Amino acid sequence: MYLIIITGVALLVSFIANRKKTLQGLKKAWKKFAKMVVPLTVVLVLVSFALYFMTPQMISKYLSGGHQAIGVLIASAFGSITMMPGFIAFPLGGILRDNNVSYMIISAFTTTLMMVGVLTFPVEQKFLGTRVAVIRNIAGLFTALIVALVTGIIFGEIFV
Repeated sequence: MYLIIITGVALLVSFIANRKKTLQGLKKAWKKFAKMVVPLTVVLVLVSFALYFMTPQMISKYLSGGHQAIGVLIASAFGSITMMPGFIAFPLGGILRDNNVSYMIISAFTTTLMMVGVLTFPVEQKFLGTRVAVIRNIAGLFTALIVALVTGIIFGEIFV
């Protein structure tokens, strides 16, 4: 709410300072928004389908059995494909932990959820360019794997 108020005040100050430039800026912003609506709606629909078909129990089943490294890779793949906000992802991590999924695997899953976007790639590609979108996603994946490794070390799930 505060951000909306601050934005409104800033817009009003800008409008008072230079009406013409403010209106030009608002027109540009509207055009950008209009271009983004369709791709973002498509991403939202795809994410909704992914979340519908991938229940916490299904995710737990595939992550809790087998070798840690395989679990981290599967979790990273699930996390990279799926997209959800933090207020859903972190309680999901708690559900996974209740189903005996290791902290390392949960870390890989939640970090890739936040940092890697297979479903959002077309939107990123359009606005950032292919090269930057690829670099950003690869960097996010490597960062997530490092975070998972450090989490495993800290919680004693792997030994160095």
